[in-house]
Amino acid sequence: MPNDSVETTMPSSTPGVDLFVAINRIDAPRAVVVIVHGLAEHLGRYDMVARELNEAECTVYRFDNQGHGRSGGERGYLDDFQSFIDDADILVEKARDENPGLPVFMLGHSMGGFITAGYGVKYPGKLKGQVLSGAAVTLLPLFEAFKEIDFDQEPRVKVPNALSDLICRDKAVVQAYDDDPLVLKETCQKLLGEVFINGANWLVGRLSEYAYPCLILHGEGDQIVTPEASSYMAEHIASTDKALKMYPGFYHEILNETGRDEVMADITGWLWARLG
Repeated sequence: MPNDSVETTMPSSTPGVDLFVAINRIDAPRAVVVIVHGLAEHLGRYDMVARELNEAECTVYRFDNQGHGRSGGERGYLDDFQSFIDDADILVEKARDENPGLPVFMLGHSMGGFITAGYGVKYPGKLKGQVLSGAAVTLLPLFEAFKEIDFDQEPRVKVPNALSDLICRDKAVVQAYDDDPLVLKETCQKLLGEVFINGANWLVGRLSEYAYPCLILHGEGDQIVTPEASSYMAEHIASTDKALKMYPGFYHEILNETGRDEVMADITGWLWARLG
């Protein structure tokens, strides 16, 4: 486990739903990083990332998105994609309050990358910068069929989580994902439609408003979120401090991939360069 793991809860933006939070503090941190996980997963899958960020002199805050992991809410369901973005802000505010004077960064993967980019549009000026990993920031081929589905009429139709073989080239990572009791085995089509259709349309229409310093990372072999999504974001945001890097052969979960040390070195180097 990462350093000094403290587990707590906080209210979400949805009344009556609490979010499960893990905080990994270090002595004399130079920065704080808020991690936002992806669809169907949970904060525990980022233990190694949190440990390495601790070693890079960053305190780390993580939470399970509502309906995921150990957070409250109906499993794999969401009424409004904005709730995910607003929940991230609740944790950012907690991190800022508990670490006065320290710069706060956000790191989001996949759906968490969508949340991170959406946060950048909706909540400018709060963060020092953002890192996006395989971020679902455009309409994706994988969810093309959802444009024809009335997911408001049948919101709780279940959709199996059947993409584990595509998350990573490391079979041990895939097996651990399949065996993890906190990884959702199915989601509701309302959540998928909200995030990957309604949310993607909302975000694409506002990318020109995004101005945070950002590091955009993607695996060239990603078959879940196509690399073109990250290229599109890099081309359409207003940020002057932005960098895009693709990793040849890497699948979707670049933070778990064979060769992940390069990814973490890129992330920590980018963070440090912005700390002065």
